[in-house]
Amino acid sequence: MAKLNDINRIYFIGIGGIGMSALARYFRFRGKEVSGYDRTETPLTRELEEEGIAIHYQEDPALAPKDVQLVVYTPAIPKEQIELQYYREHGYLLMKRSEVLGLITESSFNICVAGTHGKTTISTLIAHILRHSGYGCNAFLGGISVNYESNFWSSERNVCVVEADEYDRSFLKLSPDIAVITAMDADHLEIYGTEEAMKQAFVDFSGRLKSKGILISKAGLSRDSDLRGDRHIRYSLDDENADIKARNIKTVNGSYLYEVIGNDWEIGDVRLNMGGLHNVENSLPAITVAYSLGIGDRKIRDAIDAFRGVKRRFEYIIKQGQVIYVDDYAHHPEELKALITSAKGLFPSMTCTVIFQPHLFSRTRDLADGFARSLDRADEVILLPIYPAREMPMPGVSSAMIYEKMKNRNKFLMTKKELLENIGQRKRGLIITAGAGDIDALVEPIREKLIN
Repeated sequence: MAKLNDINRIYFIGIGGIGMSALARYFRFRGKEVSGYDRTETPLTRELEEEGIAIHYQEDPALAPKDVQLVVYTPAIPKEQIELQYYREHGYLLMKRSEVLGLITESSFNICVAGTHGKTTISTLIAHILRHSGYGCNAFLGGISVNYESNFWSSERNVCVVEADEYDRSFLKLSPDIAVITAMDADHLEIYGTEEAMKQAFVDFSGRLKSKGILISKAGLSRDSDLRGDRHIRYSLDDENADIKARNIKTVNGSYLYEVIGNDWEIGDVRLNMGGLHNVENSLPAITVAYSLGIGDRKIRDAIDAFRGVKRRFEYIIKQGQVIYVDDYAHHPEELKALITSAKGLFPSMTCTVIFQPHLFSRTRDLADGFARSLDRADEVILLPIYPAREMPMPGVSSAMIYEKMKNRNKFLMTKKELLENIGQRKRGLIITAGAGDIDALVEPIREKLIN
């Protein structure tokens, strides 16, 4: 941390990324001079600019500041990126986002949430409970909290809530006092090579726990017996042998009422105003963290009742009349399975149409069978072209790979233009947009066509 204290001018390559922008906000909050580059302008980059951070969108060393003391980059940035090459060739201090986050949290009490899905909602809910209850924390999140319209906030209390990203093994730079592991499903195989190598990284992450640290993991993980932690607590929505469970779940007007039962404690009358039974399960580790920190039952209940969720995590865009429109970040087969199952459970009488934009050629290639099985749960599926993100096209890999493996006959391959030309014809039913690419840019146009 001493090294970072001496640095006053910081440049971010890929500043519009959700994790990068949280770090940029952190340094800006601490009075540092922050600037950055990103490939495209987004609502998030515009917010950063409004907060006083200079950003340019042309990859050009002439536009990159020369007096910076630290250049932060994300591993999603290609090695041949021109500005990154310039700074490397000219001897600037370069650090990955994960390395900077590791330095920031070196001397704090850290609550780190990892897992191939669920981690954004859980980390945001934990940070919200700590903030709403008055306990206080510094939050570095992988999504935008609807309550606070931000993915970062700070507090005088030296406690950090961190979304621990498994991509590029970033989470192995963290040192948790409390660690949460939600899932170890196959993902990022372009990084890990095999599913077993990825699972080993989660085991290694649990080994990063400090002495007397608490590990909270979902019951039934395949490497459960290998996970480390002086105290290991397991949670589940439906496993009777789990340490933390939800009981007497009822749905009222799209909200859930339930009890949380621990081995030696319980909290009743919990109300979660978020769709999706998987989010009831996501609340269990968050409540367990709050309970372990000594936050009282009433404060926990009040905080959860006030939680408005995370943008693009079962976010209601339209919730009225004969049309329900939900937008979600789901980009993994297990996430899609949970999303579709939960949505159909909440609105069983409605026809469910899922509009899905696959994310990454490699993920589509590796998980096409799983995507097809999950999407078959919908009544109708519209597949958009793959969002490539950091990847170049791969021969033979397209959304048609998923389409051809699906058994559902109500399936369509469409461009974004074709989608917008046709979506207005749907005047009733449950409509879901899902994906981690730029499908979020379609949300407002779709909303307008559905309403009008």
